[in-house]
Amino acid sequence: LCGVCVARLSLLGSPRCERCGHPGIRSSCNWCHNLDDRVGLARSLCWMTGGSGGEIVHALKYRGWPALATPMAERVSRLDGLLRPGARNALLSVPLARARERERGYNQSAVLASELAAHWQIPVWNTALERIRDTPSQTALTPQQRLVNVADAFYLVAAYRARCRGAHLILVDDVITTGATMNACAAAMFAAGARSVAYVTFGRARAPGDVPT
Repeated sequence: LCGVCVARLSLLGSPRCERCGHPGIRSSCNWCHNLDDRVGLARSLCWMTGGSGGEIVHALKYRGWPALATPMAERVSRLDGLLRPGARNALLSVPLARARERERGYNQSAVLASELAAHWQIPVWNTALERIRDTPSQTALTPQQRLVNVADAFYLVAAYRARCRGAHLILVDDVITTGATMNACAAAMFAAGARSVAYVTFGRARAPGDVPT
């Protein structure tokens, strides 16, 4: 990841919502409604538009550049509030559809999670979540269609359920748009007994009304 691309990142600025990290919030937040009510924290490094963030994620996902996850995770690891001192923290990644993972040769979210785990020195459980069914890409769907598309699409495998009980879990993905996919994963994590769930992504899609920075 070259210095020019790093300089062109459009970082989420301040002031921001303490819960979801969305900028431009001084009193009430209009973005938190995207999160599952039980999710306590969400953090993203940069916008997907208005800078190099979208190009970097595209190279990671579609151009076969998994090594980009190393510098991406190094910057994401600096985001605040995600680790809880004294808690049983672990990282989980959003699973890809099997056909997509075979096509790409890797799951970009799992690669990011593994790199973050190395920075934070906590366990990574990249095989804990599985898709019950393959789902069409969310890219061209409306917010409501996204919810329907991923509803009950994930579950937490039996081998990890005991470890999840009472744990503070951090769910990793490359990008968050409406939160539908991450919320569906979080529902499976809470059903397995997670004490709390936080979201962390490299990129975030702008919401209507967001002012480019």
